[in-house]
Amino acid sequence: MSDNPALRSPSRTIRTRVMDFIHLEASGGIVLMFTALLALIANNSLLASGYSGILNTPVVVQFGAFEIAKPFLLWINDGLMAIFFFLVGLEIKREVLDGELSSLDKASLPLFAAVGGIAAPALVYLFFNYNDPVTVSGWAIPAATDIAFALGILALLGPRVPASLKIFLLAVAIIDDLAAIIIIALFYTENLSLVALSWAAAGTVGLFALNRFKVMRILPYALIGIFVWAAVLKSGVHATLAGVITALAIPLARPNPDEPSPLRRAEHGLHIWVAFLILPLFAFANAGVSLAGLSLADVLAPVPLGIALGLFFGKQIGVFLLSFVAVKMGLAKLPQGANWMQVYGVACLTGVGFTMSLFIGTLAFDDAYLLNGVRLGVLMGSIASGLLGYFLLRMSCKDCPTDDSVVDAIEELGEEVREATGSSA
Repeated sequence: MSDNPALRSPSRTIRTRVMDFIHLEASGGIVLMFTALLALIANNSLLASGYSGILNTPVVVQFGAFEIAKPFLLWINDGLMAIFFFLVGLEIKREVLDGELSSLDKASLPLFAAVGGIAAPALVYLFFNYNDPVTVSGWAIPAATDIAFALGILALLGPRVPASLKIFLLAVAIIDDLAAIIIIALFYTENLSLVALSWAAAGTVGLFALNRFKVMRILPYALIGIFVWAAVLKSGVHATLAGVITALAIPLARPNPDEPSPLRRAEHGLHIWVAFLILPLFAFANAGVSLAGLSLADVLAPVPLGIALGLFFGKQIGVFLLSFVAVKMGLAKLPQGANWMQVYGVACLTGVGFTMSLFIGTLAFDDAYLLNGVRLGVLMGSIASGLLGYFLLRMSCKDCPTDDSVVDAIEELGEEVREATGSSA
């Protein structure tokens, strides 16, 4: 086809623009932001009854005596989000075995930062809720970081931001996700069914048997993974953890030098679906804060206030303080080419909790009023953290060099970040 722009077909031009958009690091966060806004509009307009009606529509899957009956909202939160956790599990396994968490030297600073970023927000939340036996269970809500949003905001600053900061933020967010998985397993588990757990354990053995016998096709893992998901769902442990279990069994080794590993193939194949369908659908279903009758007292209630301040103050203080202590004690090093103001800006960005915070909120509470408070707190804390982090990094990076050699180095490392987050090239 001719290179003359006038002769290019409209469909090709549109397709090129769409692919360029997909490849932007910020695009996943932009889509999440847009769908969260749609949810907010839908639940505060004439569409409110239809919005809640769709989410509460019962959906039943039955095979003989085995039945799963849940409203559509829980199929999203328990079913589709298991695929998101599967992708998170793939990322964690790759980073631990062959990435930014594969050695103590690489992992030390993000590990200290993540510990501070989990403990401090939880303490802030508990300060407002320690005397309420119901709301105290939401302590883990402000302890998570949303990778898509945080990296998206960082990407908006372009090549002025040292690429090492992107790697640092990614590593902190992945450790956060790992901690969230452990927290969900330990603290958000209902009454256990030993029979269902035994079936889940049998399926897990089957998954790792496939790995042990070097099965390189993904389909057998997927089929057993679905079985494990159903068993875990019935066991009382949250079903999304089945996604992590399945991911850990996917081989990282290459079948031959000319082919990518099954883990990398699964990661690349799933990323677009997770970033542009599953997470936006989750955001649309869970971010619809009802503003009807909302008062200042509702905004300052212990749950939304604890979450918002935990994300905004707890995250930045915890991440920055432990990073500072670790570097000053010689236990870790600053990201290459970065200064303390930039690290503080990244610490603020870790307060963008959104997806994982909303998800933990759905596990912590069943009450509609408390869930609305969770959404309100997450949105307030995430927006404030994102804005502060963006402006701090913009000011601290305005004098950063952007000559061709630096830009080339940043672009090269940017490819590593995109690969680590599962983006297809």
